[in-house]
Amino acid sequence: MTIDINSDMGEGFGVYQLCDDDKLIHYVSSVNIACGGHAGDPASMTHLVRLAFSRGVKIGAHPGYPDREGFGRRPFPYSADEICQQVAYQLGALQAIAKAQGAVVGHLSFHAAMGNRINQDTQLAEQVMEMLYRIDPALTILCMSASLIESAAQAAGLPTRALFLVDRAYQDDGSLVPRGKAGAVITDEAAICSRVRQFVERGTVTTIEGNILAIKAKALLIHSDTPGAVHLAAQLYREVNQLSDLKALNPVG
Repeated sequence: MTIDINSDMGEGFGVYQLCDDDKLIHYVSSVNIACGGHAGDPASMTHLVRLAFSRGVKIGAHPGYPDREGFGRRPFPYSADEICQQVAYQLGALQAIAKAQGAVVGHLSFHAAMGNRINQDTQLAEQVMEMLYRIDPALTILCMSASLIESAAQAAGLPTRALFLVDRAYQDDGSLVPRGKAGAVITDEAAICSRVRQFVERGTVTTIEGNILAIKAKALLIHSDTPGAVHLAAQLYREVNQLSDLKALNPVG
């Protein structure tokens, strides 16, 4: 079994850095790079593209609302057209930076409130995916399994790759426990390793209500803003290596 370990990265700007991306990247096989909306700037984007390209790590865009103060987690009253503009603008910026380095942006993962909005509006999801198909029909959309984003992307002809969020608690309906609620973010090393073993061996996760939920995914996502992300990613890397054949993941070093 081959598993992609994925993480959001570059979620700072200027002198402000959220996580030690230079260390975190040793434990992942694909990255979603903040591209100037909720975080990220030309310098951080260029640095991460170079770093990922040099290590053979897959490069993806991570567009979000242009809301650095709220880290892209606050809802914005944007029209569908304005959301499309933001997605195209941010993706295009990363594509240009990647091309200048001889690299390619192969996937896209929406950030926080923007992703939530798209995932709740069928017409908007269709509009965004049709636009992305026109930009790059080979662009893979990373998303949660059985989500509106997944179905809209597939209907538009875009490839998808489902994510299992190892550091976020799930509810019985398959949605994430909202941030701010107790237990929403999982930072305990043993708990994360246990969740990964359960997913790899049984294809399930235990919900916050205590029930068993089937999960279909080909990638494990750990957020760089989760406290202790580098250490947790290192443990995740070791746990997965003990459970499966990580052909897609570069060795630590």
